[in-house]
Amino acid sequence: MKSSIWKWNTRTVVTIGIGAALYGATSWIGIPIAPDTQLRPAVALLAIFGALFGPVVGFVAGLIGHVINDFLTSGTVWWGWALGSGITAAFMGLIYLSKGFNPQDGEIRKGHVVRFLIYGLVGIFVSLAFSGLFDIYVMGEPNDKIIIQTVTAGLANTAVFVILGIPAVWAYAKRNRNNTNLTVER
Repeated sequence: MKSSIWKWNTRTVVTIGIGAALYGATSWIGIPIAPDTQLRPAVALLAIFGALFGPVVGFVAGLIGHVINDFLTSGTVWWGWALGSGITAAFMGLIYLSKGFNPQDGEIRKGHVVRFLIYGLVGIFVSLAFSGLFDIYVMGEPNDKIIIQTVTAGLANTAVFVILGIPAVWAYAKRNRNNTNLTVER
């Protein structure tokens, strides 16, 4: 049985810490595709932590992980983009709430994968709209730069989510499904 998304215990805090550390430590790995924008494989971690542990864990791990990355790479936190990482992971984590979805027990169906795809794509574009508007209205960034950043980041994040994130969660569930027929004899 899955835990409630609102139940906070030691495991929840440790999971957030691990997710944030992994996302923060690997987000600097990327291929530049536009000004201050990269194709980052670490985006798949947002999908994995969101799907396996829920939208709240995904949001907090994505936010803290992005803050860690900003401190490590530039010393300045871009709060709009940090919140955007959290929003992306939260939307991807909505699949956790779907009836019958439990990758820890190997339970995932095609309908779950389709919903996961929809939640993820909506999350990517909602978070980028938020981040872009935040940069324009709060940070005073030029509109043309932000449009280029958000469009290219949206395409890159979608590619990473579809190519790495969804297959990783599906493979995790499949691996667990194959192991559910094992029994321990005493």
